[in-house]
Amino acid sequence: MNEQLREIVAGFYRSIPNIIAGIIFLLIAWLVGKLVKRGIASLAARRGRPDLGTLIGTLVQGVFMIAALLTAAAIVFPSVQPGDVLAGLGVGSVAIGFAFKDILQNLFAGLLILIRRPYGIGDQIVVDEFEGTVEQVESRATIIETYDGRRVIIPNSDIYTKAVIVNTAHAQRRDEYLVGIGYGDDPLSAAEIFRVAIRDVPGVLIEPPAECFPWELADSTVNLKMRWWVLSRRTDMVMTRARVLAAVYNAAKEASIDLPFPTQVMLFHDQTEETDGDRTAQREGWPAGEKPPRPARRARGAMLEEANVEMEIGDGKGQLAG
Repeated sequence: MNEQLREIVAGFYRSIPNIIAGIIFLLIAWLVGKLVKRGIASLAARRGRPDLGTLIGTLVQGVFMIAALLTAAAIVFPSVQPGDVLAGLGVGSVAIGFAFKDILQNLFAGLLILIRRPYGIGDQIVVDEFEGTVEQVESRATIIETYDGRRVIIPNSDIYTKAVIVNTAHAQRRDEYLVGIGYGDDPLSAAEIFRVAIRDVPGVLIEPPAECFPWELADSTVNLKMRWWVLSRRTDMVMTRARVLAAVYNAAKEASIDLPFPTQVMLFHDQTEETDGDRTAQREGWPAGEKPPRPARRARGAMLEEANVEMEIGDGKGQLAG
């Protein structure tokens, strides 16, 4: 036992130079990897891609340190061959891939998002039911701040595989609204009045020009569609819409244009009496024409009279035959 312990201690002392060399090599590799990461991040930042530079720099540094660890292991333990270690890692990579499938999926999705750059920091996006401003694009997730001040962390794999609306992809976008007027008003005149009112609202862009035109014949209103262009930021759109609605309301009030609320009309009349109005005119529940249907009660009476006449004629013929 003592002999084995002495051999272990002696082997350790003999390995001290190799251990020191391995540690020095790792320190140098760590410094070099850090410099490489910083250089990649600096280069990407000069090209306006700081997030991508940070992610690629981190990946390069990680790969560099794995290679340095294998080399340091070969220095400390000369009997260990890096090829054998790589072969072992290759066998276990399948299990590692299954264990970290979600992490790797989000990592590669984040890398593709940063390379293709469909959106960036400061953009306002919509993903499923979440809408807000992009705060940060990380290797695993995209962080957005909603308009009511909450933070949402969305995995990059979800963003990459789903539809994403980027509201600020362009400098301006179009907003629209339906407004209903009464059937007694002229829709073309009302549309022109509303268009002029929208055009003069602060925040509405001159080009493309504002529009308003008849769009729908609804149950109790003639709906006009108003369309105008604003800056893409959420604040600009919300504030401009509020001003547009106020301007249209005031214009309708000044021009005596009716803005009715939903109404229903119920008519009660007995359609079985001949005293119920002019049967030749169009009305609810009754067809128009010169020969309208007879009232139901009179029609039933006429049918009974015709049936009695036929029976009497039939009896008369029988008596004559007798």
